[in-house]
Amino acid sequence: MNYFRFKTCIFGDGGVGKTTLVNRYVTGKYQEDFKMTIGVDFYTKVFEVDDNRVHLQIWDFGGEHQFKNLLPNYVIGASGGIFMYDISRFSSLTNLEEWLKVLKKNPEVRDKYIPILLVGGKLDLDANGKRVVEYDFASEYGEKYNLFEYIECSSLTGENVELIFNLIAKKMIDISLSM
Repeated sequence: MNYFRFKTCIFGDGGVGKTTLVNRYVTGKYQEDFKMTIGVDFYTKVFEVDDNRVHLQIWDFGGEHQFKNLLPNYVIGASGGIFMYDISRFSSLTNLEEWLKVLKKNPEVRDKYIPILLVGGKLDLDANGKRVVEYDFASEYGEKYNLFEYIECSSLTGENVELIFNLIAKKMIDISLSM
């Protein structure tokens, strides 16, 4: 069994569900009443994927405008990223370009490939007719910016939460093994 330690950054606009997603993944429980992330929060989880043991450090970035300038410094040493948006808020997806520009201010990110997974959150709102961003549109949008895959999830129901972190871990493992 191989052992990997990865730093992964989760970023996107405020209120899209980043902290709720990470907390659901780490604790297995849904908690709705989170306070706004100030700067960055850290989480860790050790798990197995494809006979590999992964120690994942998850850096959860505050999505408010005043925290964006912290991202280039905190992304140093990251092996992967998750860009999250809210399927009921179109601008939270189209702000991807702005987030990537901020991220690319760091030469380490600009000069090497860091896989980024596109995640549409709050999938449970689709059943209520609150979806604004269609699946195919978001998938094509992610491809346009070279994000390696697109997945939708619900922290409320737990749908695809484990899958998100397994996908990013598998991608980072593949990259590590090919080096």
